[in-house]
Amino acid sequence: MQFPNYRKERHSVSKLVCHLVCVTKYRRKTLDAGSLRELQDHAAQMFEAMDCNLLACDGEADHFHLLVEYPPKLSVSKLVNAFKGTSSRMLRKRFGEMARRSGETAFWSPSYFAASSGGAPLERVKAYVEAQRASSSP
Repeated sequence: MQFPNYRKERHSVSKLVCHLVCVTKYRRKTLDAGSLRELQDHAAQMFEAMDCNLLACDGEADHFHLLVEYPPKLSVSKLVNAFKGTSSRMLRKRFGEMARRSGETAFWSPSYFAASSGGAPLERVKAYVEAQRASSSP
């Protein structure tokens, strides 16, 4: 059986894609065009090092979106924590003025948004799963 565009590992075949949104602390509008470009470059390098594929990313002054394909050995919370921790340090180091504007020790809000993405609509998958029982009955 062929699995085009799937992640094939020793004991698994997967296609896990997550849409993540990280929000600045208190929704302060601290991200500008330069810092958004730096976040894009940083995310690409960081997720590649974690054996993930960054499919898309961009943001606005108070939040940043990421679309990430990741291996089953990683949890969504690990992806978010790694990105928020490393990007916060990177932004503070490269954009000291931004750190002074935010006036906080933490750059990102502790909360985040995550949603699975891609694949068939949920109702179609549900119907497929329920049909398995019917097709195996005598």
